[in-house]
Amino acid sequence: MSTQLELAREGQISEVMKCVAQQEGVDVHIIRDELAAGRLVIPANTIHLAGNLVPAAVGRAVSVKINANIGCSSVRSSLDGEIEKMKVALDAGADAMMDLSTGGDLDAIREKLMSLCPVMFGTVPVYEVIMDRTVEDIDTSTILKIVEKQAKQGVDFFTIHAGLLKEHLDLLGSRVCGIVSRGGALMAKWMVHHNKQNPMYELFDDLCDIMRQYDVCFSLGDGLRPGCIADATDEAQIAELRTLGELTQRAQEKGCQVMVEGPGHVPYDQIQKNMEMQQEICNDAPFYVLGPLVTDIAPGYDHITSAIGGTAAAFYGASFLCYVTPREHLGLPNTDDVRAGVVTSKIAAHAADVARGFGNAAERDRRISEARANLDWEKHLDEAIDTKTARAMYEEACKQSTMPGQGGEDYCTMCGKEWCSVRINKELRTTVSSKQ
Repeated sequence: MSTQLELAREGQISEVMKCVAQQEGVDVHIIRDELAAGRLVIPANTIHLAGNLVPAAVGRAVSVKINANIGCSSVRSSLDGEIEKMKVALDAGADAMMDLSTGGDLDAIREKLMSLCPVMFGTVPVYEVIMDRTVEDIDTSTILKIVEKQAKQGVDFFTIHAGLLKEHLDLLGSRVCGIVSRGGALMAKWMVHHNKQNPMYELFDDLCDIMRQYDVCFSLGDGLRPGCIADATDEAQIAELRTLGELTQRAQEKGCQVMVEGPGHVPYDQIQKNMEMQQEICNDAPFYVLGPLVTDIAPGYDHITSAIGGTAAAFYGASFLCYVTPREHLGLPNTDDVRAGVVTSKIAAHAADVARGFGNAAERDRRISEARANLDWEKHLDEAIDTKTARAMYEEACKQSTMPGQGGEDYCTMCGKEWCSVRINKELRTTVSSKQ
């Protein structure tokens, strides 16, 4: 069976491509051509696709997508709790889910989450590889066995930390935060202990063979992503990125779809350079970024620092934003944190779509603006990116005020009737119109 990449390169248009084109309002020939060029991916494992998956695309020719991370911790959390987080994330508009579980029955957790997940679903296989064994005991047969098992379960994309090489470790000496990627740290520890090359790099062709069979998309992990702005765009990050560029080409030549993961923590003035550098080195493969966070000083508000960087990243070249919750750097997020992270990332993605003139993104802004200008509260609330929160705030304001009733007011509680500029503007328009 051919992968979506192979079908596109053969000039064929699949039902999956048609579905994506219809969702995005984009000509299906554009979807096919972008797929064939490696500039777009549709992470859709054939097994998940035969189940409950609604396929979606990631690339510059379509809308910016966002991912939400969930997963059971070895310290705290439960399957029921993670299911609830996933439902909250999907309700808030997540385009993808990643199961980053590091504790519990990983097979049961993954199977249950996937059975309830209609969007693309990703994992980091090395997290299961390390279960019940030390890093030093990781062997190549275990890696391949677990990757194949997860592919057979229907996972749509894998984060594979194959770009961090043994020779890159000497470049870390001047870093403030060293390696902050869990997968990257595990691979580095293995290489130091065995004095050998990264097994993911050595096994890369074998991984391609497994992933091609199920059309699992690579998400080439950035094990050396900067964990603070002082480490951004350093020699280690760029060296790994060059390896990721090599791996991108190798995977695509084997018929596998590829996206590339990126930073991390990056000061605002370096974001454009990072996006353009990735596009050049990785031949425009879709770029999947964590944030990037533009400052390190905002624990408790890192969903905001992430959104600031996310909009810039998506404007300059990224296609996929990984959400960051308010609890980043502090602890395991709860359901409220998950909702806040998804909504904030959705705002960043939409703002980027508006700025780059994608499709009808700006029409939504116009609709809500017209509703505000007309004091049409119902439409105003319905068009909000987080209708639940907007409606709850509006209803609370109404209850705490002396306004005559809910839904029919021609002003809000911020200014009151006589000071409401929107209401005055309506009067002015009516007056000017009558005089004409």
